[in-house]
Amino acid sequence: MTTNQVSSIEICATKAGFIMTNRIAKLLSLLVLSLGSTALYAANAIQSIDYSTAHNGTTEIVLTFDAAPGTPAAFATESPPRIALDFPETRNELSERRISVGAGSTAAVSAVEAGGKTRVVVELYRRAAYTTRTEGNKFYVAIADESRVGAQSMAPTTGQSALSHASATVTNVDFRRGPNGEGRVLVSFNKDNIGTDLRKEGNKIVVDIFDVTVAETLPKRLDVTDFATSVNAIETIERAGGVRMEIVTTGAVDHMAYQTGTDYVVEVTEVKPLEEERRKLGQPVEYVGTPLTFNFQDIPVRSVLQLIADVSELNIVVADSVQGSVTTRLVNVPWDQALDIVLQAKGLDKRRQGGVIWVAPTEEIAAREQALEDARIAIEDRQPLVSEYIAINYGNAKDIAALLTDDAKKSKGGGAAAASAGGASKGAEQSGGFLSQRGSVTFDTRTNTLLINDIRPKIDEIKELIALLDRPVDQVLIESRIVIATESFARDLGARFGVSGAYSDSDGNVTGVSGSAQGSDRIINQALANRLSGRGTGFPIGVPSIPEDGLGVLVPSLNDRLNVNLPVTGAAGSIGWAVLGANYILDLELSALESEGRGEVVANPRVITANQREAVIRQGSEVGYTTITATTTGSTTTVAFKPIVMELKATPTITQDDRIFLTLNVKKDELAGFVSVGLSDVPLIDTRELNTAVLVENGQTVVLGGVYEFKSREDLTKVPFLADIPGLGNLFKRKSRSNEKAELLIFVTPKILRQRGKS
Repeated sequence: MTTNQVSSIEICATKAGFIMTNRIAKLLSLLVLSLGSTALYAANAIQSIDYSTAHNGTTEIVLTFDAAPGTPAAFATESPPRIALDFPETRNELSERRISVGAGSTAAVSAVEAGGKTRVVVELYRRAAYTTRTEGNKFYVAIADESRVGAQSMAPTTGQSALSHASATVTNVDFRRGPNGEGRVLVSFNKDNIGTDLRKEGNKIVVDIFDVTVAETLPKRLDVTDFATSVNAIETIERAGGVRMEIVTTGAVDHMAYQTGTDYVVEVTEVKPLEEERRKLGQPVEYVGTPLTFNFQDIPVRSVLQLIADVSELNIVVADSVQGSVTTRLVNVPWDQALDIVLQAKGLDKRRQGGVIWVAPTEEIAAREQALEDARIAIEDRQPLVSEYIAINYGNAKDIAALLTDDAKKSKGGGAAAASAGGASKGAEQSGGFLSQRGSVTFDTRTNTLLINDIRPKIDEIKELIALLDRPVDQVLIESRIVIATESFARDLGARFGVSGAYSDSDGNVTGVSGSAQGSDRIINQALANRLSGRGTGFPIGVPSIPEDGLGVLVPSLNDRLNVNLPVTGAAGSIGWAVLGANYILDLELSALESEGRGEVVANPRVITANQREAVIRQGSEVGYTTITATTTGSTTTVAFKPIVMELKATPTITQDDRIFLTLNVKKDELAGFVSVGLSDVPLIDTRELNTAVLVENGQTVVLGGVYEFKSREDLTKVPFLADIPGLGNLFKRKSRSNEKAELLIFVTPKILRQRGKS
C-alpha cells in the first residue's frame, strides 16, 4: 500500500475491542508480518559517497558499502550525458539523495533505491571516459576530464595561435527560475573552456572567472528579487586577472555549477534544515507526512507504531522495553507529527538512519549513545600512539603548535636549545586543543618541524588542519607617488627721473634745482666759480675740462640729480633717456622685470610585503652642521646631523572580499636653507607627512591627501600726488605683483600578489 493509495486512516476502538473498516483490517493483518520484515531487505547498503580531484582534472568517486559490493550493471547516455550503475540487493542509506561535485567533467552524483536495488547516477557536463574498480567494501569510479585531454592534444599551428590565445569575454549574464523554485545564473562567453573557481562565502556564492573581460554593455548588477528564489542579486566585477561574480543569496542554500560549450550555469537551490536541527534551534518542525485520523482507546503503543510504519513506508524498529497503551484521537494529522505525539506521550524517542527508525525510551537511547561515546573514548585510549614529523613550509612551527593545544606555549622545545643540539627539540607533553588526552606536540625551530605523538585518527585530523593553515601568505605590492608641484610669477615696473639745472636772471640771481641738497650745492658752487672766472653765471653742460686757473667743475652726480629713484631691483631690461639743455639736464630710466617658474618633484617609492606585515622603505641623506657651546674654559664645537628622508611605512590587511585595508605613513623632507644661530648655520627642513588608514580596492589608485597653497602679493611705491597724475604719474611710482602656488598630492596603488586559482 503506497502513500498515494491511502490518504487517511480511520480507526475507532473501545476497551472491549475494535470496530474497523476493511481497509484497516488489512493494515492490522500486516502487523505480524512487519516483525520479520527486516529479514527481507537487501544484505548490502551504500553508506557514503565521497569524491576527490587529481591534478590532471580526473574526478574519482568513492562509494562505501557495508560489505564488498558486487559488479554493477553499468550503462551511459549521451544526451544528457550520464553514467548509471545498478547495484543489486543494495539499500540506500545516504542522508542526501544528490551530492554536488562541480569538478572536471562531473557535475553531481545521486543515488535512488527501488525494486530491491540502488541506482547510482553520475551527472556529467560532457561525455567522458571512465573506469571502475573494487577495493574491499569500496567501489571507485574514475572520470576523465575530457576538456583537458582535448586541450593538451590540440597544439596550435601557425595562423591559429592568435585565435586560440585570444582573450575571452563575458558576453551575457542572465537569470532563470527553475521548475522547482531553484535559481539559475547563466553566464555566456565568446569561447569555451574557461577556467573558474566556485565557492561559498557567507550569504554569497563567489565565482572567480580567470583571464576574461566584461563586455561594455553588460550590466554590473542584476536585481532578481522578483523571481522569488533564494537569489537576490548578481554582481559582476572586473578585477585584476579576470572577473569576479558574486551571487547574493537568502537563507540556507546549496549550489552546483556546470559548463557546456560557451555557457556556464550556476544553480542555487534552497536547503531545508533537518528536523533534528530545527528542534535544536527551537523552531517549529514542518510535518509533511500523509494525514491520518486516529481514534484510539487504550491501544498498545507497539500497534500504533506498526500502523504508522505501514503508512510511512519506513522501517520502524521498536525496542523490547517499549510497553504500555495509549489513548488518543487525531484528525487529519500528518503521520510524522502523529509519531512525535505518541513518542512524547509515552516518554519515547527515535533515531533515524536512512530508511530505518529506531524507537526506544529516552533514557535507553541516551544510555546507548553515552555507552557508544564511552566505548569510543575507551577504544581511543587503547589505540597505539604514533609519532609523526610534519615539516612546515610557510608558517612557523612554534605558532602552529600553539594553535594545536592550549598548553603549547609551555613547551620546553625549540629555540636556541634545539639549534645547538642539532636535533629535534624535546618539549613537555601537551593536552587539550586538537590532540587527544594522551597526545603531545613539540617543535624544532631549526628545521621548522612539528613532532606529534598521538593516535592515528588524531594525527590524520591534524595533518588536514595543517594542510589548510600552512599555505603561502598573500603578498601586496604597494606603490606610492608623491607629487610636489610649484608655480611662481612676478612682474615689476619702475622708473628713475631727475631734472637738474640753473638759471641766471638779468640781475645776476642764480636759481638752481637738483635731486638733492648736495646736487643743489654743487650747482651753486659751480655758478660762483663761473662768475669769479668771468665765464658768466650759466650752468655748464656736460663735464667741462679743468680750467687753467685750476678750479674744477662741480657737476652733480647722477644719484644727486634724481628726483625719483624707484628702479626695479635686478631688472631684466631698462631704457635710459637724457636731454641736455643749455641750463638743465633731464635724466630718465625705465626698468622692468617679469619672471615665471614651474617646478615638479615626483617620488615613487614601491615596496612588497606579506599580508598583515609592516613594510618600511626609506631614502635620503643627513645634513651636517656645527654647534658651539660655551664652557668655563672656552667653547666646544660639536657636529650634528639632520636627516632629510623620503619614507613609506605600510601595513596591509587583505579582506575576505579581496579589498585591502592599509595603514600608511608617508613622509617627504626637503632642505629649505640655513638659518644662522650664533656662529652656526642650522639647516631648515620642509617636512611633508601623511599618517592614515584607508580601505582600497585591489589595483585601485586612490588619492590619500593633498595640500594646496596659494600666495598673491601686490606692492606699490610712489611719490605722493605726482604719482596720481594720469599717464605722467607712472614716472613717479614702482609697481610689483607676484603669485606663488604649491600643491602636494599623494597617490597609493595596492595590488594583491597571489597564485592563480587561490581563493
